[in-house]
Amino acid sequence: MLKVMVIDGQGGGLGRQLVAAIKAQCPGVWVLAVGTNSAATTAMLRAGADQAATGENAILVGCRKADVILGPVGIVIADAMLGEITPKAAAAVGQSSAARILVPVNQCDNIVAGAQELPMSRLIQSAVDALQTVCKPDHTAGSR
Repeated sequence: MLKVMVIDGQGGGLGRQLVAAIKAQCPGVWVLAVGTNSAATTAMLRAGADQAATGENAILVGCRKADVILGPVGIVIADAMLGEITPKAAAAVGQSSAARILVPVNQCDNIVAGAQELPMSRLIQSAVDALQTVCKPDHTAGSR
């Protein structure tokens, strides 16, 4: 079973939408929701995550166990998301052997050049489409 970790912070709105879309469109995928705070974690758990945890250490442990990591682009940038992403958390995501699917959210002084300004629903669908590509048996992600 594919282990997908969704990371989000602040209010957890993006993570909530990701979890709901994954559970609806990718049957059989196990979802771990990790919030940088309890509000984000709760939002993702209510959206249908199979398990949930909160905080930096949960990110560190989850990155060692996940096959795929999804979240806003800020999860790989130290001090992003108004400081909720610690340097250790960003390094853990960046160094994980998991495939990473990053949603290009242009907020908190992190702007992804060339990323189109799309409605959040289109960004979520694009992330889930990418996850479905990773789930295909003939897909090989990088050096994995």
